[in-house]
Amino acid sequence: MGAASTRASTVTVTVTDAEEAYGPGSGPVRLFCTDHGGDGPPLLLLHGLAGHCSEWEALAALFVATHRVIAFDARGGGASTRRPGDVTRAAHVRDVLAVARRFGLAGKDTVLVGQSMGGLTALLTAAAHPEVCRALVLIEAGPAGPAPELPEQIGRWLDSWPVPFPDVEAAEAFFGGGPAGRAWAAGLVPGPGGLRPRVDRDVMVATVQENAHRDYWDAWDRVRCPALVLRGENGTMKPDEADRMRDRHPATRIAVIPGAGHDAHLDNTPAVYEEMAHYLRDLRQ
Repeated sequence: MGAASTRASTVTVTVTDAEEAYGPGSGPVRLFCTDHGGDGPPLLLLHGLAGHCSEWEALAALFVATHRVIAFDARGGGASTRRPGDVTRAAHVRDVLAVARRFGLAGKDTVLVGQSMGGLTALLTAAAHPEVCRALVLIEAGPAGPAPELPEQIGRWLDSWPVPFPDVEAAEAFFGGGPAGRAWAAGLVPGPGGLRPRVDRDVMVATVQENAHRDYWDAWDRVRCPALVLRGENGTMKPDEADRMRDRHPATRIAVIPGAGHDAHLDNTPAVYEEMAHYLRDLRQ
């Protein structure tokens, strides 16, 4: 992590949601961004639901020697606006475009990298705005759906958190320990009685409402850039979803990350790095 930590700087990007379209509570949304620096083709990193951009630090540290690396907290997460008025997929896509413009990333060399819901945002961005990216890396993310049970599942999961956590060690243990447990615990902040999440439960449930009612295969069919799909060996992405993605878009490479679950980028960072680095080298050639 040393290279990323010493070179990283933070910037806030502001996106304005139209209040007349999205109702009270809309308006400026602040997006907390981390610029890890680095030289070479840009990587824009998008975390999953209830996550935060710091969970990319280990991977960013490996890439800064060969790439410009930027990550940001999605609306509703991390240090970005906690209760935005608009949490649709379209709003998340607009945020990607705003961050890309702010850092001068939108262009033929940029690779969008997303895990879980961040991967879906990357997919939708590439489908609607092919001019902003060279390729996609989707980690445990794809267009399958609908998932009518998802909002209730997310609500139950967040309700199960024993908030406040008395200390970091208790939080890490609750989240399963290891790199993933440490990353989830790092997303908490001090509050009354202990450590508390930086996300709002109802905002997170609202964020997945669209996924309950539809799939995104139509968007996948509009993606024209090549893609790398990474599944965790023990993850939640089904093999047939990845296979169907390749069948419909032959410029898709699939790899399985050994020993990893849904948070593959945390569970086995070296393997994710090796798959990505090999893929990115092939792209340049």
